[in-house]
Amino acid sequence: MFLNGGCLVSIEERVRKIVCEQLGVGDDEVKNDSSFVDDLGADSLDTVELVMALEEEFELEIADEEAEKISTVQEAVNYINSNS
Repeated sequence: MFLNGGCLVSIEERVRKIVCEQLGVGDDEVKNDSSFVDDLGADSLDTVELVMALEEEFELEIADEEAEKISTVQEAVNYINSNS
């Protein structure tokens, strides 16, 4: 959990916010099983930028081979939960 203005914000909420900002989609379009490419229209550059934004937000480094395995919101949440 992360304290933001007195409110606890979960990892999932933070990931969803980053996905919305990076991919220019509405929160109502982003589900845990949403594929960045197939459902949210990301291209390869978008996915690289998304991983970079996640690394910055959560202060961790995601190896390229691990980044390639992260293709949905839930996979991103799971990775961050396991590595932060």
